[in-house]
Amino acid sequence: MDSSIIHHYFPELSETQKNQFDALGSLYEEWNAKINVVSRKDIDELYVRHVLHSLAIAKLFEFEKNDRILDIGTGGGFPGIPLAILFPAAKFHLVDSIGKKINVVKEVASATGLKNITAEHNRVEKLKGEYDFIVSRAVAQTKQLMRWTHQIIKRDSPEEVANGYIFLKGGNLKAELNEIRRPHQVTEISRFFQEEFFETKQIVFIPT
Repeated sequence: MDSSIIHHYFPELSETQKNQFDALGSLYEEWNAKINVVSRKDIDELYVRHVLHSLAIAKLFEFEKNDRILDIGTGGGFPGIPLAILFPAAKFHLVDSIGKKINVVKEVASATGLKNITAEHNRVEKLKGEYDFIVSRAVAQTKQLMRWTHQIIKRDSPEEVANGYIFLKGGNLKAELNEIRRPHQVTEISRFFQEEFFETKQIVFIPT
């Protein structure tokens, strides 16, 4: 699998980051043969449909040193692993209710030398602690995601960018977002990436 698309859209990567992104293709191919963490039809498109899709968040947000980011329903590690590579000074906690997927996350993080990831097999509503940002990709309806995590999202951020929820979504979101009755920002990912896959994809940000 060719990771050059990541280098194209993120030309400022360090050599370490380039090597980490380059390694993801073979690692996920190997693990997907054992455990279906990425859909079979998507594995050949891993760098566009999973890695680059995850990194769309980085076109809007720059996580700072010691920011704590929770990735709920991470599956095989998306968007958490690509974001952890890009922001090595931030701290990422990846959670999924399926243990075998979390095992893959741990193995991929170890193989790529990521020191800023912790992975946990758990249900999100049972989590404790406090996080600056909560990210997720197509796991559940926005209202449900917020209900599960309202007690663990930090408020009153001293940073210029407010804390909040950052969700990767697709399709028509009008009815779903009307339910939350909170200020929010929707950004079309096609602003950043020209691939056809992103034509219906959005980033939803809900500040706390």
